[in-house]
Amino acid sequence: MGVDVDLTLATRDVDGKTIVAVGGEIDVYTAPKLRDKITELVAAGTYDLVVDMEAVEFLDSTGLGVLVGGLKKVRAHDGSLHLVCTQDRLLKIFRITGLAKVFMIHDSADAALAAS
Repeated sequence: MGVDVDLTLATRDVDGKTIVAVGGEIDVYTAPKLRDKITELVAAGTYDLVVDMEAVEFLDSTGLGVLVGGLKKVRAHDGSLHLVCTQDRLLKIFRITGLAKVFMIHDSADAALAAS
């Protein structure tokens, strides 16, 4: 058994928008934790989210699915989900899958907040 890499989630509110700072690996084992957090925020009436992925070390298709699902949830309430990501290996995944055209991806939380 390898070492369990956990997923860390920290939320903070800035000017009516919620930043979800994600750290660690978003994979088949940890993605449900992120999905539950997004579901919980939307259920509480938070529809403008910024997912800060600067501390994410790994992202697989399950993680991508959770992000797409989160986007659908907030859009159902005329909300938005912006991503903060500057890591080439993660950006490459978004480009290859075509999701770079679906998500607004910013290089800082401030840029994401200004655009949302």
